[in-house]
Amino acid sequence: MNVLPHAAALVAFSTAAEAGSFSAAGRILGTSPSAVSKAIARLEQRFGARLFQRSTRVLSLTPEGAAYYERIAPLLRALDDASEVMRPEATAQGRLRITAPGELGRLLMTPIVDRFLPAYPTLNLEMSLADRHVDLIREGFDLAIRAGRVADSELNVRELAQLPLTLVASPAYLSRRGTPHSIADLTRHAHVRYLLAGSAFPITFASGEVVRPEGVFDTDDGTALRAAALGGLGIIQILRLAVAEDIAAGRLTEVLPGAPLPRVPVSVLHAFGRHAPMRARLFIDFLAEQLSTLQ
Repeated sequence: MNVLPHAAALVAFSTAAEAGSFSAAGRILGTSPSAVSKAIARLEQRFGARLFQRSTRVLSLTPEGAAYYERIAPLLRALDDASEVMRPEATAQGRLRITAPGELGRLLMTPIVDRFLPAYPTLNLEMSLADRHVDLIREGFDLAIRAGRVADSELNVRELAQLPLTLVASPAYLSRRGTPHSIADLTRHAHVRYLLAGSAFPITFASGEVVRPEGVFDTDDGTALRAAALGGLGIIQILRLAVAEDIAAGRLTEVLPGAPLPRVPVSVLHAFGRHAPMRARLFIDFLAEQLSTLQ
């Protein structure tokens, strides 16, 4: 079957699915919303199935459309990436969709904006900050930055750094409730716990001791975790670099600094296989360089 006549329609469909509207897809592709709509209508006519549910406010994929997008999106990205092989002086260009944990992503944002993007002006970067683990292929992301051990995965995984955790609380909280002097003391304190996949993350010390305290407030967002500690709600476990400025300024105090916590691996995941596009390789190398200064 000759797919070349349908290539433009496939690109229109994929772009509309990712952008969420025909208007946005038209802007990205440099064409009109009606041209995008007509291209998708031709695909629907060819397949005899609706790909989108259309209303005046919402454009969403039908189950058939979602299944089709899941299969063609990686293929379209691979075709786009293949053109880099033909450019001897390939550089970071095109579109790169990234997901990262909220607090870590915010810490990396300044060097990305100040150093990486100015070096590669033909690169279009989209960055989603969310602590949940996204499905890269299903949700159309190119790279995922993750903190913590990566479960067995068919994705390509590269560890970038090992970052230290710490326990901190506000001076006001410690003045009110007292300062813990041993691991056993922690069970008598209020804790703000980080949720991962719906479960509270335990406090595991480098010695192997584990504490599973009750939480007065649980959250799956690193920013909310830090805000709760600054507000005097209780003790939190968090990446040290996320609160380094607060510790230096006296807004937060380290708890049990003599009982270190293990370091957390930070990794990047992708589904490009052995030959990731240049834009992905350059960005991953940049991340590794930046994180090496934070270890």
